[in-house]
Amino acid sequence: MRASNFLPNWLKRYRAQWIGRDTVAALVSTMMLVPQALAYAALAGLPPHIGLYASVLPLVGYALFGSSSALSVGPVAVIALMTASALSSIAAPGTADYITGAVILAALAGAFSFAMGLLRMGALSNLLSHPVISGFVSGAATLIIIGQIGPLLGVPTDGDTAFLILLHSFEELPDSRPLTTAIGLSSLALLLGARLGLAPLLTRAGLSAGAARLLARLAPMVLVLGAIALTYLLEWDRKIEVVGAIPSGLPEFGLPTFEWQLTFPLLLPALIIALLGFVESLSIAHAIALRRGERLNANAELRGLGAANLLSSVSGGFAVTGSFARTAINEEAGAKSPLSGIIAAGLMVLVLLFLTGIFEQLPLAVLAATIIVASINLIDVRGFILNWRYDRTDGLAMAGTFLGVLLFGVEAGIGIGIGLSFATLIWRSSRPHIAVVGRLPGTEQFRNVLRHTVKTQPGLLFLRIDESLFFSNISAVEDRLLSELKRHVDTRELVLILSSVSRIDGTALERLQQVNRDLGERDIRLHLAEVKGPVLDRLSRSKFLGDLTGRIFLSSYIAELALRHEEPQRDSGQLPGQA
Repeated sequence: MRASNFLPNWLKRYRAQWIGRDTVAALVSTMMLVPQALAYAALAGLPPHIGLYASVLPLVGYALFGSSSALSVGPVAVIALMTASALSSIAAPGTADYITGAVILAALAGAFSFAMGLLRMGALSNLLSHPVISGFVSGAATLIIIGQIGPLLGVPTDGDTAFLILLHSFEELPDSRPLTTAIGLSSLALLLGARLGLAPLLTRAGLSAGAARLLARLAPMVLVLGAIALTYLLEWDRKIEVVGAIPSGLPEFGLPTFEWQLTFPLLLPALIIALLGFVESLSIAHAIALRRGERLNANAELRGLGAANLLSSVSGGFAVTGSFARTAINEEAGAKSPLSGIIAAGLMVLVLLFLTGIFEQLPLAVLAATIIVASINLIDVRGFILNWRYDRTDGLAMAGTFLGVLLFGVEAGIGIGIGLSFATLIWRSSRPHIAVVGRLPGTEQFRNVLRHTVKTQPGLLFLRIDESLFFSNISAVEDRLLSELKRHVDTRELVLILSSVSRIDGTALERLQQVNRDLGERDIRLHLAEVKGPVLDRLSRSKFLGDLTGRIFLSSYIAELALRHEEPQRDSGQLPGQA
């Protein structure tokens, strides 16, 4: 077997002229990664340098197994919050058990992801609907913002839910530190100003739109370096809280010790982190792939994220996934392949070896401002408005998940989200669309009598069922059949059009058999039209077809030709719309 068989596909196709663009992209993304890694580690309740550890090997792991050319993997706000939520019940933040738990959590999430990738379970990305995911992320981002009010203003925070944290922060406001508050609010204003107005300002100054966006996204790094310089020159470290000592050098590499009392409570949170991280990362990678005309492999994404998390645990880091902000800046900077991630990992090694001392003077209020501004972008107000207008059930699912996170916490919120996803699916499928249809004049096409001018036949009723039939919706179907028969008292031939029915389960079959018998007692024959092959195969293994009082037709038109009466046709009314 040749050695090239073990190389990633992107490396086999790599071109020498891409090295420059990948290097530039790595430099730019590293400038954004350093402050975010420190901030998100603090958000997870971990020492800031753990975030740097989680920003080296995970980039290499994803590059070797992933399929996106520009996805930037590393610490992210939502996964950091989920890490803190999972670990809060087993140890106090910052303790040895807490750090060990974070490492175990990353290893478990990585093992779950990699195993699912090997088993080709990429379809799990469809487990949660997008509105539910958006509601969860928006709720988590709001919770993150509320949780950072304390560090931003220099007041202690406490509480398990957004309401309690917010209430405690306001109670402590009279004891806030004026210098910390000034630094935090100034940093927040500068970052918001850069996000909202710096790019247009630079564009008017003559820069290209791409360069302007790139520089605007680097504003957090400029702010961090400026705050560090001011803290050093003005000796703010004596008056405010700063990051403090950051160990220099590379982490100790090794497999985590799986202590059962720490591992068992983390199994479910690790699975949730693996699934949610995969879904979020895949959505980001898909957006990039569409813009670049590339093909994405969901199973490779699972393996890539699994390898990233496994290597994060090996290097003493915590759980990671794809970052929207860093991926956007990586693409903007011109990344052509995952080599940009490997180069970025090399740059992070240099930071760990030689530059950690610089970040020891970074005020925690600046980190809080960085987290808040990054989280604001995750709140999807526009998505909620669109979902509410288009489909109220999606809007309610999104709002319910959002409120669940805020009122009951992260784990309860994702549980509510999963429940709402399935509840929405059951709600829709249990209320199937059923239409009385007739033939469009001069055609063989049948359409809804309420939406089109159609022709119907006396004594002949056509009903189109637009959903598979199973235990939760067959009662609604039966009720609608009886309702239409009461409205069409002259019906002698009832045709069910099953063109949209892909499956009929056992409960639905029993009810159809009963309907067939009841209609027979009323001298009404039951017919089927446009039955799918697999459905017909299953029905042929039952007694239903043998007991059917009517016939099975290939099309509705053939059914009408065979069953129509000699009485004159009558026209139905017309309403606007389409079938």
